[in-house]
Amino acid sequence: MLVATRVENVEMRCEAVELGGLTPKIADVENFAIENAFKVFADTLPMGANTIGILDIGHTITIGILDIGHTMTTLSVLQDNKIIYNREQVFGGKQLTQEIQNRYGLSFEEAGRAKKTRTLPDDYDAEVLEPFLDAVIQQAARSLQFFFSSSQFNEIDHILLAGGNANIPGLAKILQQKLGYRVTTANPFLQMGFSPQIDIKKIESDAPSLLVACGLALRSFD
Repeated sequence: MLVATRVENVEMRCEAVELGGLTPKIADVENFAIENAFKVFADTLPMGANTIGILDIGHTITIGILDIGHTMTTLSVLQDNKIIYNREQVFGGKQLTQEIQNRYGLSFEEAGRAKKTRTLPDDYDAEVLEPFLDAVIQQAARSLQFFFSSSQFNEIDHILLAGGNANIPGLAKILQQKLGYRVTTANPFLQMGFSPQIDIKKIESDAPSLLVACGLALRSFD
């Protein structure tokens, strides 16, 4: 893999780290960070992951990581713990926050808080959330079709949900029903211990959005 970036992109991130009182030592690549994080919890995934049936012995498992971020949705496909495909689409949780903002007359910040705490009117699920979930399904299906059409693959074995919107209630279940693949929510901390000072519930809630951060942290121990 050949990776190139503008120097100012690296410098901007280094400055952010330094403002946090830390000293950057390594500039890593997001794909490598995802691979490192995935290795930590890969053995916790259900074997025979495809909902159609149990995998044959010797079958190489192909995992799709669907990362639904604030403004971008990324499909990364791994085989043998290595990313073999990556595609980004401009779509994310910002659309849901904006819809909440417009429908209920809130500021963007208020809409974001209400979405996270789930303190919204009774019509929220039917009028706002369900249309957004339909859009997520369309984006996921489109990403998979791009992967299948540009490779020798015509199916995958498992989908991992990641990103800040992975914990939307019902998302994993509806994706599994509509796409026909087993879907689970990524948690890179499943087999890690925690300091007593750590808020376990918050870590569990934020875990899907910390996949890249976890991989970056693991890189420092190489």
